[in-house]
Amino acid sequence: MSKKHDIIWLQSVDSTNEEAKRHISDIDNLSVLSAWEQTAGRGQRGNTWTSNAGENLMFSIVLKSPALMAEDHFALNEIAALSVSEFLSTYGIKAQIKWPNDIYVDEKKICGILIENSFRGKSISSSIIGIGLNINQRNFNVNLPNPTSMVLCRAQDGPLDTHRCLEEFMDIFTSLHDRFLSSACDLSPLRQRYLSSLWRLGKPSRFINYTSLPAGHLEGPMNIRTEKAPDTRILSSDQAGNEFPGIIRGLSPTGNLLVEDLSTGQIREFGFKEIGYIL
Repeated sequence: MSKKHDIIWLQSVDSTNEEAKRHISDIDNLSVLSAWEQTAGRGQRGNTWTSNAGENLMFSIVLKSPALMAEDHFALNEIAALSVSEFLSTYGIKAQIKWPNDIYVDEKKICGILIENSFRGKSISSSIIGIGLNINQRNFNVNLPNPTSMVLCRAQDGPLDTHRCLEEFMDIFTSLHDRFLSSACDLSPLRQRYLSSLWRLGKPSRFINYTSLPAGHLEGPMNIRTEKAPDTRILSSDQAGNEFPGIIRGLSPTGNLLVEDLSTGQIREFGFKEIGYIL
């Protein structure tokens, strides 16, 4: 397969996002840094991202001067998450987006996304989109609550070609990028596509409200399991007091999560780090 995209393959780095930051002045727009191994991979909320060397995709996409105002920054989350979801569908894997940008297959996490933006005035000056996608890994750390991979989700045996997978993913990403990141582009169709893939949209679920927890708990897990098992967390008493039943109803214009609180009937708006899911 001929190379279509500017992909830089690295043997070992601390994290591809950090490597992209160090060399951003020398990297072209839409360049990709992908590593065989990350020694200090990062996820959302300060979590680490672990992956067996060579088995998965760990990469960062560099965007320079995307035609986006700061208030529209969530469009980058939508493009990245939809690209992963649509890529997985080409392999017969039905995935959904767990707000803001984790990718789930059923109740298991197959991909995490970390987006770091820089701003100039009211515009986004650059963005680094870090993606960790589980491809061929079959055995995971027992402390991870709910991981899966493409090879575990498919009926066919045998490993997948990670280089080919990244090229195929970038075909989808650049298509969405070119469509929605142009001047004066209407972003509403992008939002509708994102909502159509949103995990638990319209389904009664249980949540944790982190905004009313003591400060030391605001960095708590976004996924909490209530059953007792070696690879799960248990709700503490103060967390349990902030549990509430709700239904995801959509997103605010800036991408915050809108949840109907079934105990009060009110629509509540939550930003990043302010709400957790109980699995």
